[in-house]
Amino acid sequence: MHRRLHTPPGNRIAVSAGAIVALALAFTLWAGAPDALAQANITPAAALERLLVSEALEADWFAPVFLAQIPVEQVEIIVAQLRAGLGQLVGVQGSGVNYEVVFEQGVLPAQIVLDAEGRIAGLFFGPPRPKVSGLEEALAPFAELPGQVSVLVLGGSAELAALNPDEPLAVGSAFKLAVLAALRQQIALGQRSWDEVVVLDETWRSLPSGILQEWPAGSPVTLHTLAALMISFSDNTATDALLHLVGRDAVEALTVRNRPFLSTREAFVLKSPANEDLLARWRAADEAGRRALLAEAANRPLPTADVFDSPRALDVEWFFTTRELCGLMGAVYDLPLMSINPGVANADDWAWVAFKGGSEPGVLNLTTALADASGARYCVSATWNHTDNLDELRFFGLYSGLLEAIKQLGASR
Repeated sequence: MHRRLHTPPGNRIAVSAGAIVALALAFTLWAGAPDALAQANITPAAALERLLVSEALEADWFAPVFLAQIPVEQVEIIVAQLRAGLGQLVGVQGSGVNYEVVFEQGVLPAQIVLDAEGRIAGLFFGPPRPKVSGLEEALAPFAELPGQVSVLVLGGSAELAALNPDEPLAVGSAFKLAVLAALRQQIALGQRSWDEVVVLDETWRSLPSGILQEWPAGSPVTLHTLAALMISFSDNTATDALLHLVGRDAVEALTVRNRPFLSTREAFVLKSPANEDLLARWRAADEAGRRALLAEAANRPLPTADVFDSPRALDVEWFFTTRELCGLMGAVYDLPLMSINPGVANADDWAWVAFKGGSEPGVLNLTTALADASGARYCVSATWNHTDNLDELRFFGLYSGLLEAIKQLGASR
């Protein structure tokens, strides 16, 4: 959920002139980069090194088309975060547009494009890979995070590493695994089909992330399209459509504590500062009372997304343990749509990657199913809750460390 119950498409965190869009899984600074790499007075490797060691960045290092979209101050924030998380720069390796930036505590994949005058026109940083020597070392820093943290690494059904794996925490859009699992059950029973066409209902419209909130009511879509958008774009309107179609009771059958199981629209309405009266009654009500309040919530308008810039009403959420999330992932991981967005993992490193994450301010989850070339299967789920805004980049880095440790484990066989 980050302001918007979302996981952005692709393996990236977009950085715009306005702000860092926080739940995504790397970050991209890319502004009209030319197709060809141009080298003037500086090489791409040298430009990267200068960028990452300098305390203050200069505007003339960047092409005007870049700065038109992304201010120097925003890049400085990203560079400061990288140095804080990875330590001092050791060196830059690579050629063309593709590089690996080696720090004291990790390796950062990078792409850079210079214009004809040697200025940065395009810049991409992938998720940092911490230097780890095993799962125990990769797991340890999670315990140092403020707030509540849960981590589980499974190899097949065996527990390889764990930190509070049975503690229910808020997981944001990772709850959508339960909606997909319920849909798949109904398809397996012949009650529905992937190619079934439905028309978008106005009552399903929610806030971003996603694209369907912009589509007109009555637009025809298949269940497969809804599911693919729900998982890869974390489309909230697609999610609410599927929750309506499969039925709230079908999803509640897969979770013991999320009852009534909220739609994203209902969660946004309950969290809205304009609805403090409704939230107070929700908190005081039992399950039956809360179900009755949902009818009232349906008649309240959606808030604007900008009211969710900091943690708010974190008890209005979806609560799962990391063990439960790995169980839900096990029910859907082999669907092709689960691999559209690989999340933090580099898909080239694995035979199969299935991913779903979720966030809102104060809430972050990443859950990935992996299979290596030998056929060994893994699930890695990590959740972080805190009353303050979270350092997403730090969390992504720690999670990448878990994935790196699993790769080492497979390579040692």
